[in-house]
Amino acid sequence: MPIEIKELHIKIHVDEPAKKSSGKGSAKEEVVALCVEQVMELLKLQKER
Repeated sequence: MPIEIKELHIKIHVDEPAKKSSGKGSAKEEVVALCVEQVMELLKLQKER
């Protein structure tokens, strides 16, 4: 019997303060990008079922 997930709650806690960097973005943007990538991968896997 398949299980359907209707809601997904993501909670994150970061202790280290974001450092000012002259690179491609802040640490916060990197974390958001990683989260988005993981969510997209989960959605892709869900569609394959």
